[in-house]
Amino acid sequence: MNKAFSGAKNPPMLIGYARISTDEQKLDLQIDALNAAGCTKVWSDTLSGTLDDRPGLSRALAMLDKGDTLVVWKLDRMGRSMPHLLHIIRDLEKRGVEFRSLQEHLDTTTPGGRLVFHVFAAMAEFERDLISERTKAGLAAARKRGRYGGVKRKLDAQQAQRLVAMTQNKISVPEICAALGISQATYFRYLKAAHSVASSTVQPLLVCLHLQW
Repeated sequence: MNKAFSGAKNPPMLIGYARISTDEQKLDLQIDALNAAGCTKVWSDTLSGTLDDRPGLSRALAMLDKGDTLVVWKLDRMGRSMPHLLHIIRDLEKRGVEFRSLQEHLDTTTPGGRLVFHVFAAMAEFERDLISERTKAGLAAARKRGRYGGVKRKLDAQQAQRLVAMTQNKISVPEICAALGISQATYFRYLKAAHSVASSTVQPLLVCLHLQW
C-alpha cells in the first residue's frame, strides 16, 4: 500500500549536498564521501554563476522533511559566509531537520553538535553588533569631515573584509560607502572580487571547529 495513503511515515533520510567552485574541480571526492555516509540522494552545484544561483542546494532543501538530515562534506561547501551558514542551520532546525558536516565531525543530532552551533550563532550576533558600532562611528566621522558621499580610493585587506561583513549584515550600500569613503562603483567592484573567494569567509569558523574537535 502507498504510504501517502496509508498514513505511515517515511523513514528519515540522509540527503547530501556537494559543491565545487569551478568546472576544473571534481565532485567525485565529496559525492563518494556522502554516499559512504549513507546519503539516499546527493544534490550538487558547480558555482560558476552568482552565489545565489544554486539550484542543487534549493532542491536538496526542498526535499528535506522533518526528521531528515542534510549532510555536507565540509562546512564551506554549504554556506558562503558564517551568517549565511547559520541562517540555513536555523531554518533547518525550525523545520525539524538535522545537519551533519563530515570533515568537521559536526552533527546537530548530538548535544555537542548543537552546542557548537549555538556558540557560533552567539559569535555571529556579537560580530554584527561590532560592525554596527563601527559603521555608526565611521558615518559620524565622515559627517564631521563634511563627507557624505564616497571618494574613490583603494581599500586595504581589512577594509575589504569589513565591506563584505557589512554587506552580509544588511547594511545599506550608501552607509557602507560613506563609512569606508568609497564610491558605489568602487563598492560593487570590491564586492564582485570578494565573490570569487567567498568561501574564505567561513575559514574562521572552520579553524575554531578544528580546535574544538
